[in-house]
Amino acid sequence: MPWTVMPDFESRAAARGEFEWDLPDEFNPAVDLLRKHDDPESTALEYLTPDGERASYTFRELDERSDRLAAGLRDLGVGPGDRVGVVVPQKPQNPITHLANWKLGALSVPLSVLYGPDALQYRLADADAKAVVVDPAVREEVDEARVDCPALDHVIEIESETPTGDAVAFEDVLADPGASVDPHDATPDTESAILYTSGSTGPPKGVLHSHALWLGRAAASYNYMDRGLGPDATVWTPSDWAWGSALGGTLFATWHHGGTMVAYPSEKFDPAAAFELLEQFDVTQSFMPPTALRLLMDVANPTEQYDLSLETVAAAGEPLTPEILDWADEELDGVAVNEYYGQTELNLVVANSTGWFETRPGSMGKPLPGYDVAILDPEVADAGDIERLPRGETGEIAVRPHDRSVFFDEYLDLPEKTAAKQVGEWFLTGDLAERDGDGYIWFKSRKDDVIITAGYRVGPMEVEEAILEHDDVAQAGVVGVPDETRGEIIKAYVEPAAAVTGSDALRAEIRELVRDRLAEYEYPREIEFVEELPQTTTGKIRRTELREQD
Repeated sequence: MPWTVMPDFESRAAARGEFEWDLPDEFNPAVDLLRKHDDPESTALEYLTPDGERASYTFRELDERSDRLAAGLRDLGVGPGDRVGVVVPQKPQNPITHLANWKLGALSVPLSVLYGPDALQYRLADADAKAVVVDPAVREEVDEARVDCPALDHVIEIESETPTGDAVAFEDVLADPGASVDPHDATPDTESAILYTSGSTGPPKGVLHSHALWLGRAAASYNYMDRGLGPDATVWTPSDWAWGSALGGTLFATWHHGGTMVAYPSEKFDPAAAFELLEQFDVTQSFMPPTALRLLMDVANPTEQYDLSLETVAAAGEPLTPEILDWADEELDGVAVNEYYGQTELNLVVANSTGWFETRPGSMGKPLPGYDVAILDPEVADAGDIERLPRGETGEIAVRPHDRSVFFDEYLDLPEKTAAKQVGEWFLTGDLAERDGDGYIWFKSRKDDVIITAGYRVGPMEVEEAILEHDDVAQAGVVGVPDETRGEIIKAYVEPAAAVTGSDALRAEIRELVRDRLAEYEYPREIEFVEELPQTTTGKIRRTELREQD
């Protein structure tokens, strides 16, 4: 069956046997998401501000506004192949910018408003971004980062009539109400976006994707949302739209299938406010990281307090724990919670789907239609060969797509790392898991040092480098340690500089430094001062030894 049909297969076996990608010859996601629906006047976006103000946008209105923005960006010199950063939270200007980019043939670079100037500078410079659309909350950070971004010609600020400096007001860029553009002639293989990895063993890598990315995410979402996406669906996620699962697997997947997306740009997850929003908008499907679900569990008797329409919750980013599933079954009257698994590079490839098979607590589920998944001997895979392990043995997850286009094109300007990601037709994930006798896949750990905290992937090297900027720090080693609420938290082992004594004041300064330079979620919640850090003979921090101390 082609991707355009998304039929309700009666079983997973039928889906695995009959589904085909059958990607179209011509494809522009802006056209797909906005112009193919039977009723262009249906609501695409419900927007609720933190102050309680509410606005809605139809597919036609989003089409018109993104047309006007595309024309304005074109007047600024943005064209096919240019890169445009998007540093905007859950506000309408975020998807409008992405859509305008694709109408011009430009690439989007989604970036979190939680990033500090160092994190923004690295990514904007690495992507050679020509323009960036920013929220006022991060304007100062972008201005600081811009000094070292030679290609960045334009800063476009939303919600500001008269931006300071040489920034341009967003509304001025789309000021012409009659402006329009002919969407760029594109295919599924046209370059679409650059997403950034966490940077586990070095600087974050830019992951270049083509337009087929969004089709792959829409297909996966349809399944892990138990085939509940369509014109009658209303969907919300508390996750930052800079994250691929929230942007592609939730927002754009919802629009691909004609549903309504809810936007709410909150600074911090509030479980009571989340339930109020679910009730207010009659949300039927939601994507929530397990950390958010654990916080929701603190609200007593939710179905008695709130009139909920919730049918399915999808979860990813960290393993689900059995108590979450028990809570949803008991306290949410049996709402399905489907865990799924994917990567920035490789789309969403494994999932639970309660309509097809029984969910096993702690399992990632089974391979989705359109992909083959194998558990390999990690040492053999590293040597460039493939050796499948028997069921029940732990090895590296490898994925083979039935259509290469739905996976990433390359790591930006990193050909050797791109080549190392693939062995023959198989793509290596760096994640260790095992498959049981019934075909369920169980996540074990990462091969590298990446930390997964509250659903965010954090590379320890970037945090270590930020800590080392403090004059009173000689060395730093960063690892993840278990935490009941967040899955893992970031812990830093810090070797103070000569004649410096570790103190609570120094801990506070280090935390503030990392918050300011990187992101709100990347600061070390635990800091332990040590006389000397374990190192290899080449001077690298031995993080394995640090983890063994906890």
